Amino acid sequence: MSIFVYGIIMLLFLTFAIVLSQGKGAFLIAGFNTMPEEEKKQYDEQALARFMGKMMYGYCFCVLLWILNELFHTQWLFFSIGLVLFVALTIFLMIYVNTGNRFKK
Repeated sequence: MSIFVYGIIMLLFLTFAIVLSQGKGAFLIAGFNTMPEEEKKQYDEQALARFMGKMMYGYCFCVLLWILNELFHTQWLFFSIGLVLFVALTIFLMIYVNTGNRFKK
């Protein structure tokens, strides 16, 4: 059952990753979609969407590791690696996006 749930999550993440890596779907990014239009114009939507697409591919890989954990019935190996990667990606994402003016026009 958990493989099925992980599979659905992975497919959703993969769909978001594909859409975002094409530079589209910036409205799917939390925080960006609630900005006023004047503030949105200051940001390069395509660059931000492509970056978030790459991050979603990373999160997809984490979920794939969790699926492998369930398939091979390992107690900790794939799950732990996936969890550490998930946390590391999230920390990197927060630092990279919030420091500097990388996505400003």
